[in-house]
Amino acid sequence: MAPSLGHRPLGVLSAFDGPSRVGGAVVAWRTPGADMLEGRDDLAVLWDIRVHPEYRGRGIGARLFRRAAGWARDQGCVVLKIETQNINVPACRFYASQGCELRAVHLNAYPELPHEVQLLWYLDLTRERR
Repeated sequence: MAPSLGHRPLGVLSAFDGPSRVGGAVVAWRTPGADMLEGRDDLAVLWDIRVHPEYRGRGIGARLFRRAAGWARDQGCVVLKIETQNINVPACRFYASQGCELRAVHLNAYPELPHEVQLLWYLDLTRERR
């Protein structure tokens, strides 16, 4: 059930080139069952962000990321949390370039994928970066 007072537990953002959707992002906040939220009302999680391969390298991902951070900030969040893995080097570089800090490394987070390491990135939303 969505929280009252008009709060939206998911932010869904899209990027378009004319009528074609070329990218999108989903931000979870106050979403029941989302353990990554740590039970906090002041934390949001970038659940997913994607840009169509033909549109990568044009700044679309950075704009989506800024909009996702802005959405989380508008909900009263002070932190945006992002999960990725050690095998996704482009994502790691992207999050670092967006001002995120790598704060947690979990070696055994994925028992079925023993060679993948969970990386948790955090963006401080109290700093203005719009």
